[in-house]
Amino acid sequence: MQTAVQITAAEGRGAGAPVPAAVAGASGYAGGELLALLARHPFVSVACLMALATDGKESMSIEAAHPKLRGRFRAACEPLEAARIAAAGAEVVFLATPHEASLEVVPALLELGLRVVDLSGAFRLKEAAAYARWYGFEHKAAAALAESVYGLPEFEAPAIRRGRLVANPGCYPTSVILALAPLLRAGWADRSAGIVADSKSGATGAGRKPTEKLHFPEVNENLRAYSLFHHRHVPEMLQALELSEGDFTFTPHLLPITRGILSTVYARLAGVHTAEEVERLYRQAYAEAPMVRVYPAGTLPEIQGVAGTQFADIGFALDAPTRRLIVVSALDNLGKGAAGQAVQNFNLMWGFPQETGLL
Repeated sequence: MQTAVQITAAEGRGAGAPVPAAVAGASGYAGGELLALLARHPFVSVACLMALATDGKESMSIEAAHPKLRGRFRAACEPLEAARIAAAGAEVVFLATPHEASLEVVPALLELGLRVVDLSGAFRLKEAAAYARWYGFEHKAAAALAESVYGLPEFEAPAIRRGRLVANPGCYPTSVILALAPLLRAGWADRSAGIVADSKSGATGAGRKPTEKLHFPEVNENLRAYSLFHHRHVPEMLQALELSEGDFTFTPHLLPITRGILSTVYARLAGVHTAEEVERLYRQAYAEAPMVRVYPAGTLPEIQGVAGTQFADIGFALDAPTRRLIVVSALDNLGKGAAGQAVQNFNLMWGFPQETGLL
């Protein structure tokens, strides 16, 4: 029988004591994955659980949303309120909430002196004006947006360590940015030739809210492209990779599987390089990245190799005579693409090894 996770308050927390955390959006897919990771984290205690909807009740059992967590948490899932989180003694808040909900509650959380890891897209883009076009709402939290840190640990670790508000990257952007960043930062890619990212995700990437397109008969034995040219993750990738919109094409697809992302990225090298040089470039870029695994040249990752893990796997194939490079990136959209990356960011914020609680 599994022992229940200790629910504590922050008052009087001494050196070495677990960090009290709150999880908002606990009833969703990413929230459930996050709770499973925090339940085994040696330096975290869960102070409170929150959800946007509690079926009209003051609270609900987390087991109703996630039967696999039965017996792991004593706390009930309450309605999301900043004051409740502060009263519970939390020092860090994980927001696995819709963009609009994060936008509304983050300023209040920061005002209360809490640190926040936001899994939504509400604070990923640095230009507030971009939200109207890509997300369909006006961004009204300018101060919070100005201090937000983009939470890609492999490239933003120093800023994440200091940050009060860390914007967890999206699942698609994580897979694409990790595949392209070493190449672009080294100046090896011919941007004028265009870069194409073809990505395929499992159904949990769309969240738990039911829609017609996510019904089982619509997803099963099917493969569908969607949101061509206007997917909301496009500006996030452009921002992180310093690409112009005209030089980059992103096409997402919905796979008939529960979890996992495979991104196939096409680029042309600006100069002549061997496969050995490309592999060395990626291995050097991720030498200090415990959650990224680089494959030998010509070996390509698959979703089965990352599903249920917190890793991002990267492989490539190079046609040297034509300078065509194909980089394949695979990760679990609920793991490294969401909850696992959130825990990795938390570890950086509190000075723990990045892989703590993830391996």
